[in-house]
Amino acid sequence: MQQWLGELSQLDVGEILPDEPMSRYTTWKIGGPADALIVPENAEQLARLMTALHQQQIPWMMIGKGSNMLVSDKGIRGAVIKLGKEFEEIRFNGNEAWAEGGASFVRLSIMAGKQGLTGLEFAGGIPGTVGGAVYMNAGAHGSDLSRIFKSAEIVLETGELVTCNAEDMRFSYRHSRLQEQPGIVIRACLELKEGDRLEIAAAMAAYKDRRRKTQPLQQPCAGSVFRNPPGDYSARLIEEAGLKGMRVGGAEVSRLHANFIINTGQATAEDVLSLMEQIKNTIASKYGVHLVPEVFFVGER
Repeated sequence: MQQWLGELSQLDVGEILPDEPMSRYTTWKIGGPADALIVPENAEQLARLMTALHQQQIPWMMIGKGSNMLVSDKGIRGAVIKLGKEFEEIRFNGNEAWAEGGASFVRLSIMAGKQGLTGLEFAGGIPGTVGGAVYMNAGAHGSDLSRIFKSAEIVLETGELVTCNAEDMRFSYRHSRLQEQPGIVIRACLELKEGDRLEIAAAMAAYKDRRRKTQPLQQPCAGSVFRNPPGDYSARLIEEAGLKGMRVGGAEVSRLHANFIINTGQATAEDVLSLMEQIKNTIASKYGVHLVPEVFFVGER
């Protein structure tokens, strides 16, 4: 065990899993081992962990449900942090939804609908955590988290706990300040509105049916691979270019949704990266459009 891991094990920072394969934690089912996966169970353990990592200058990253992420075949050096079960609580206070950073974004949307609260219908098909949704300013169906965000409690990489409002977060398309100033969301407050339970349920059912018909949800994938360019859709461009079914190794452009890449069984991160590069080059050559990845590549190259 590396020295820093030995020192962390003495600090009560949660469960520590050395050399943990990241393929077990990503929706693409791809990824080599992390030096350590660490699972803090409460804010005190998390703050202690972040302080220790900062003091020892150990690189770290956060993982939620493992969607929207491509992990290197060589794995991740340093610490990977995954919030434990204590960070999954959801509660409501009037029109406000309070959710811990590790709570399922889908589960939150379903619970809000049952409370007769509208504003989270778009989240019903986003397979991540609340913390990840804040980090990414997650969105779908013409809406995103920034429209309902009120505040969040965040543990900074120094171990300091801060509270940020919507203005502090500097939200834009699939972006928040956390992508520039690292920290971990431990709790978020969302401001919803009263709505009709039946109308909310109907909207969510329609979105779910649409996803089932248009997205390869039964196969390992990571959601949309590329961001939509201004005024257009990446899926439309990729399909029009005739790239559905294009394959590199075990990675394939979905025949159901052109902006999804599926793992057909034995795909590696290098397969996915190579396929993404071929897609980008083809679209740039044919249409002069430069596609920007929506998924994050993490780990050692």
